[in-house]
Amino acid sequence: MEAITFTPAQVHVFNLVSHIKSSLGLEHLRQQLAAFYAKQVDDEMDRLWENGQWDEKRMQELRGSHFRTPYKK
Repeated sequence: MEAITFTPAQVHVFNLVSHIKSSLGLEHLRQQLAAFYAKQVDDEMDRLWENGQWDEKRMQELRGSHFRTPYKK
């Protein structure tokens, strides 16, 4: 069996979450993680907009698009 090697970030997160003792604490962590990733997405979209890689025209082109994987029935 192959050993799993964790990154320092993963070890740090494991140590932090080991202190969560309630469902309320878990919910707070989920909210913080969601906010963290939402901010990263917002920052990246701002960067794309400032660099001209994303604009109103591109948003309108994608409006109403569906990118789900088609499944056979």
